[in-house]
Amino acid sequence: MVRIGEITLPEFPLLLAPMEDVSDPPFRAVCKDNGADLMYTEFISSEGLIRDAIKSRQKLDIFDYERPIGIQIFGGDEEAMALSARIVGATNPDLVDINFGCPVKKVVSKGAGAGVLKDIDLMVRLTSAVVKATDKPVTVKTRLGWDESSINIEEVAERLQDVGIKALSIHGRTRSQMYKGHADWTLIGKVKNNPRIQIPIFGNGDIDSPEKALEYKNRYGIDGIMIGRAAIGYPWIFNEIKHFFNTGTHAPAPTVQQRADAIKKHLHKAVEWKGEVVGILEMRRHYTNYLKGFPHIKEFRNQLVTVKSVAEIEEILQQIVTRYDGFVPERRMATFPEEKGCEC
Repeated sequence: MVRIGEITLPEFPLLLAPMEDVSDPPFRAVCKDNGADLMYTEFISSEGLIRDAIKSRQKLDIFDYERPIGIQIFGGDEEAMALSARIVGATNPDLVDINFGCPVKKVVSKGAGAGVLKDIDLMVRLTSAVVKATDKPVTVKTRLGWDESSINIEEVAERLQDVGIKALSIHGRTRSQMYKGHADWTLIGKVKNNPRIQIPIFGNGDIDSPEKALEYKNRYGIDGIMIGRAAIGYPWIFNEIKHFFNTGTHAPAPTVQQRADAIKKHLHKAVEWKGEVVGILEMRRHYTNYLKGFPHIKEFRNQLVTVKSVAEIEEILQQIVTRYDGFVPERRMATFPEEKGCEC
């Protein structure tokens, strides 16, 4: 078992990464159904919460069936981060996570997200302020450093543990890499194997198959894996990894009917959460990834993003099930603009 404060997770848990404009309650629902052990909200601006910004407040929505769940906040001001931690605590998440990893320019330029990697003393002060402001376990998501000349993740891990965080998730790239190149897990492994480190260390970056998950689990000794973009349009990856760990064999790929059922669940949750008009509109960005690998799917996809009722969408999905019955598409990674779907 893995413990984060009073939270007990299974041995070697699989975490769903917080992703901007992706990991909302409807998306989290289908990931929970398919084996995610710990999930996080989209990241939330501390200043937005304090201003009572509607979008920021909506991101606080969590549901009991999602537990355990963490709410992730970001910012560069100690007072704002402490106040936002108290606001977040009122919604009763299982933990509060701090984002020191988002590489997107609009976040970094405000001295938040990965921008804090330039000032480790500030990172420690911000973290300490949040720990003191909440009775929830505090965790952190970060990167290896700002760039190759300033990789400092071992120091960061030790100092953040010293001020009270209960777990650390590390994306194996620097901020300057964004999502390019390969994630360097050797440094994640060094943090995990540092004798000073007593908290759980979760690795993140490039995990897109059960084989890679098992290889990295064994090679680097981390306590669990955080999965982001590989789950977009393919929430089955969590249970597929668990099946491979337990049996050494691949679970059957989801059928066309199972894919359609996941889309419908995602859609219904979106409509319940945001209302029919907004729910249907926001669901449109997901169809391409759910239907990746299906030949000649463009006609159906174009219909899905133009119809305006749940009934019409369900009818199109039934047509897809009929047309592609028995077909198993090749797995392909999701595509999203970097500022949307970024693993925050």
